[in-house]
Amino acid sequence: MNVHTHEVLNQAPPLPDFDAYATDLPLVETVARWGGSWAADQLSTLGRVAGSAEGAQLAVDANVNRPVLRAHDRYGHRVDQVDFHPAYHELMRIGKAHQVHSLSWNNPGRPGAFVARSALHYLYGQLEAGVACPITMTHAVVPSLRETPEVAALWEPGILSDAYDPTFAPPSKKRGLTFGMAMTEKQGGSDVRANTTVAVPDGEGFRLTGHKWFCSAPMCDAFLTLAQGPGGLTCYLVPRWLPDDTPNTFLVQRLKDKLGNHSNASSEIEYRDTWGVQVGPPGKGVKTILAMVAQTRVDVATAASGLMRQALRYATHHARHRKAFGRLLIDQPLMRNVLADMEVEVEASVLLSFRVASALDRGATDPGEEAFGRAAMAIAKYWISKRVIGLTAEALECHGGNGYAENWPMARLYREAPLGSVWEGSGNVQCLDVLRAMERSPASMAAVQKELEGFRGKDTRLDRLLGEIRSELSEPATLELRARRLVEKLALALQGGLMLEHAPAPVAEAWLAGRLGGGGYEYGTLPAGVDLDAILARA
Repeated sequence: MNVHTHEVLNQAPPLPDFDAYATDLPLVETVARWGGSWAADQLSTLGRVAGSAEGAQLAVDANVNRPVLRAHDRYGHRVDQVDFHPAYHELMRIGKAHQVHSLSWNNPGRPGAFVARSALHYLYGQLEAGVACPITMTHAVVPSLRETPEVAALWEPGILSDAYDPTFAPPSKKRGLTFGMAMTEKQGGSDVRANTTVAVPDGEGFRLTGHKWFCSAPMCDAFLTLAQGPGGLTCYLVPRWLPDDTPNTFLVQRLKDKLGNHSNASSEIEYRDTWGVQVGPPGKGVKTILAMVAQTRVDVATAASGLMRQALRYATHHARHRKAFGRLLIDQPLMRNVLADMEVEVEASVLLSFRVASALDRGATDPGEEAFGRAAMAIAKYWISKRVIGLTAEALECHGGNGYAENWPMARLYREAPLGSVWEGSGNVQCLDVLRAMERSPASMAAVQKELEGFRGKDTRLDRLLGEIRSELSEPATLELRARRLVEKLALALQGGLMLEHAPAPVAEAWLAGRLGGGGYEYGTLPAGVDLDAILARA
């Protein structure tokens, strides 16, 4: 008897190559709405890389072959270098070549420049999140450096170069540069004012001594860091090489063994009489480095939205090819509900994150937009980096056991999903930042409230939520205790208003019914009557 036991049946084929920009209708609409369509060709070029089998394999190789610390050479000398797989370097080359690090700065004043650049980051993170970390820091460092123009003039040309140069060499000998940051210390975490690293004047520079608990991408060419200087907590630029082209003391003590983000090296470092230069005024280190952090927080929100899209894309593809109980999953009402519910979540996240990016564009000339962005970026970062975790888990479940297997893509996405909620300030830090904005920068919360009031009268469910927000704000004595509740409602109200204004009616109605209409707590609980066909056509 001839028995075949290994015939492969009822498995979804690999995703064919696709354009991750052109096939993402909500993203295309959003980029056009806020002025970034002039970059459509550039976005499609990166979108085709992000949607290619070759790009997917690069991500797999970079994660399986993790970075390795080479602290000493074979003779015992400190070298403090990190070795990466060639796939990682190729991914970094792609990011720089497509200007994920520079598009906004290379187009100063052009409408939609930050929106277009955020769309590049959204797509790039779908390719691989680990390389998005050094690329986003390289982009984000520019506003902080400009606090000291002579420092910016020295470093910006290398930062804005489209060339990726991984060699360990002085900046003057490299075709392009990358930047990182080193703030966190083990005794303080997000409480950077508890930092104990000390900076002592040394001629035109400073000598730093201290330990940094979390320094991602230690192979970068330079880092912004915080230390206690003569005037208090101050921001300093620490290069890997000294002005005389000899290595600076930058001791990489170990690499972190992280839950996810495996392609990216995160480390503990020590400064021992390490040379650096001051950036920004003395004693204003937090304010100076927050200009960098603000940019990275926007990137956290847009990258989380992109990760949602990628997770849903895999789930939808699987459902279109997998049969159960005699029907394709995509044809089964309950699975359609699950997928549609995730689609409206993605669309709401894209609208909120790119609304904040649009405030970066317009904030240079519109004080109201600048004020709105200051508070809204913390709201968006908090909420979207929370929502991506549950959505990715649901998308993994759509695959059944395949989703839980490490040789399928969902396991990597699932491990990546929580990162945004802890990077650049945990959820509590974001919520407290919103409260601080209310207290110290009333214009920022006034701008958010003005935006919300513009939505009033468009839907009774949203009006009810706006009333709840007003009630929350009327009891300041317990506001810190209720900060998460307040920020959640602010995020939902912003998303609801944006959906009503910009999303197709079936998508907006499904979101409002599911989030503000007394819907269920899990994905797949949209009520009867929602137009699932119209929603899934956009997925």
